Amino acid sequence: MKHLRGRITRTALAVVGVTAVLATSACSIDVKNKADDSAKSDGSMLVAADNGSPTFEKNFNPFSPSKRVATTYMYEPLEVINTLDGKATPFLATGNTLPDAKTVVYDIRTGVKWSDGTPFTPADVAFTFNLIKATPALDVQGAWQHIESLEVKDDTVVFHLKAEDVPAAAIIDQQLIVPEHIWKDVKDPLTFTNEEPVATGPYVLDSFKPNEYTLKKNKDYWQADKVAVEKLVLPAANSQLDVVKNGYDWAYAFMTDVEGTWVSADKQHNSYWFPPGGTIALLPNLTKAPFNDVNFREGLSFALDRDKIAKDAEQGYVEAAGQSGLLLPNQEAWLNEDLPNGGAIGQDPEKALAAFKKAGYTQKGDKLVDKAGKQLTITITTANGYTDWLQGLQTVQSQLKKLGIDVKLSQPQPAAYYKALNNGDFDIAITGFGGTGSVFEDFNRLLNSEFATPVGTSTTANFQRFKDPKVDVLLADLKAATGEEEQKQIAAELQTAVYEQLPVISMFYGGLWGLYSDKNFTGWPSADDAYAPPNTWNSTPLLILTHLKKAE
Repeated sequence: MKHLRGRITRTALAVVGVTAVLATSACSIDVKNKADDSAKSDGSMLVAADNGSPTFEKNFNPFSPSKRVATTYMYEPLEVINTLDGKATPFLATGNTLPDAKTVVYDIRTGVKWSDGTPFTPADVAFTFNLIKATPALDVQGAWQHIESLEVKDDTVVFHLKAEDVPAAAIIDQQLIVPEHIWKDVKDPLTFTNEEPVATGPYVLDSFKPNEYTLKKNKDYWQADKVAVEKLVLPAANSQLDVVKNGYDWAYAFMTDVEGTWVSADKQHNSYWFPPGGTIALLPNLTKAPFNDVNFREGLSFALDRDKIAKDAEQGYVEAAGQSGLLLPNQEAWLNEDLPNGGAIGQDPEKALAAFKKAGYTQKGDKLVDKAGKQLTITITTANGYTDWLQGLQTVQSQLKKLGIDVKLSQPQPAAYYKALNNGDFDIAITGFGGTGSVFEDFNRLLNSEFATPVGTSTTANFQRFKDPKVDVLLADLKAATGEEEQKQIAAELQTAVYEQLPVISMFYGGLWGLYSDKNFTGWPSADDAYAPPNTWNSTPLLILTHLKKAE
């Protein structure tokens, strides 16, 4: 997942679409030549959010996969979802109501203007959704998989859904809205680079150069009084060395020894927050033996010391993951209290060997062998360059070797890795899941048999090809449930399925690597004030950019 893996930010498999690419290879950083400590007097913020690779293309098309990261600082959705807890903050809508499980009514905010002075209206919302319907490649959220039709009624937009589908609102929420008076004349919205963006958000494009672009505050923004940063500066080069030496205000980067690098560079002002953003897990290919045997998967699970794997993979910045399928502590309110130890599974070699024996494998000398006496050999696939995952897998390899299993690690290039997942061409793979902010969406992507044969896209996560009709029924029930108590009861059953059937073997939580300086601006999200995740991409930065205050 782009936001889950440590040393290099990269393409998400199941969580979110991330456009930022920031090289964060572990290295030793000399901070003696750090930039001048004087506070910026022009109200600007230096942000490591985008990467030119090696220079920037001027593309601010909010539908484009190659758009500039800060496009989402200019264009707004109806509501912004805090992916840490799933809570929605109204933006272009003041809220929504569900008269029934097949209808979502959005109250559209009045008094908003596009950055060229044109009034924003509910017609812009309807136009945007009809645009992505007419050109399905623009529908990156998959909204029209849920919508049957929509209509404008006064200051509302009413969405009629294809089925009882309460979670659909969270998907509709996140669609970025574009101005009808600009986009109605765009001949090809797929290739349109939108070099002069007209948007409703807190920032507008200021200057653009191949090696840096800047955004300036939208003075006519509907909540301009909440925007403290006058200018955002986004360089094309954002190495670890740049981030530390040049006194960045905000960066998304994994750093080896973050205390000794980032914090030591400015002990008075620099801080970090690495909350969990998804679960990193082993995915057994459930179409192949012996991985389709739950006893075999149980043996693998008991063989692992997850605390050590987490420490070795992410240097102690994240916790070992439980087997509930939930992202903790983010979704702790949903945790099934009947799961032993909250779903945590400790290493137990004796239980591992007992489970392997049920699957047909026993120890012979220093080897775990099948009935024919052949040593058990498995291959675990990861992507080349994902160094934190590789370090975690090397620990897995060592732990399984102690039980007599010969573990080989395969490291194809990322494109080949994704192809292998999509085609089911693997024994076991490491990947991530969860982190959408929605308990339903996390479980649905992980367990829904609809996504199992084959997946065919990296926006879903059932690469292990899990199928269980009873689980599909639970997912359908959760999708239609309107009451939170009922939702939690169904979610508890789904957790039991993940815990008992082990469709994936969770190992540790992938971190969101947020680095901050409060020298110029204060109010950054933290464990004590988790109003937003710390990532620099997608719409959640809007929560941060409308929350910060100028440092006194």
